[in-house]
Amino acid sequence: MTASTPAPRTSAIFAGHFTGRVALVTGAGRGMGLAIARSLAENGAGVVLLDRDERVEAAAASLREMGLDAEGAIVDVTDEAQVGAAVDAIGERRGRLDIVVNNAGVISVEYLQDLTPTEFRRILDVNTVAPFVVARAAAPWLRRSGGGVILNSASAQAREGFIYTPHYAASKFGVMGLTQSLAKELAKDDIRVNAYCPGIVMTDMWGYLDGAWAAKLGDYQPGQLVQEWIDAIPMGRPASEADVANLILFLASDAASYITGQAINIDGGMQMD
Repeated sequence: MTASTPAPRTSAIFAGHFTGRVALVTGAGRGMGLAIARSLAENGAGVVLLDRDERVEAAAASLREMGLDAEGAIVDVTDEAQVGAAVDAIGERRGRLDIVVNNAGVISVEYLQDLTPTEFRRILDVNTVAPFVVARAAAPWLRRSGGGVILNSASAQAREGFIYTPHYAASKFGVMGLTQSLAKELAKDDIRVNAYCPGIVMTDMWGYLDGAWAAKLGDYQPGQLVQEWIDAIPMGRPASEADVANLILFLASDAASYITGQAINIDGGMQMD
């Protein structure tokens, strides 16, 4: 599945569950973020999609064409001022904020000697600093709503660093620590904070990774390396975007009301801990 392919419809278990609630999803202009936004909207939430370019406005329009409550805003999630203004605008316009999904993420594959400190910091800024910035801006609005949920995108690399991606691994280990620390601080406000750890999801990012890792690891044809990894997954397939969206629905729902500070793998058994 490519990032532009519409995600399969998610589980109907939570139909209407999020009616009256407002959700914010970053990195929602395409791929996994759009699938997450769509699933929340299909189950009743009013959803605000954030991303760094105009694709987010087209993505929100596509959801509205389906009869869903969605709006998009171009925001650089690493920019504190832009994030603060966007979150406050949501809260003031919608009157509340209940769910925050920090889905935006970036990666690159580099030999150590080719990996510059500038590139290292870029990856951390998007993957680790931005979830902190968004959570900091959103927490007062979640409190006003009587509590809520923050969900942070981690990764299989939040548990085990892969070769040629030390900056990405560091950023996702950082997400784990951020999640645990915020969960402890915000529990008193009835704000739950959890992370989700996808394995292989056939989005544009994994298309890039297949080629970038293959170029450094050996003589692979396009798709061959990622297929070897998929073949090693106990469930024998990659995750779909809907698989990840279903986990988000559960963690954002009242059914997960006693779960906080956790990082949940969604990888078909690729990692078990």
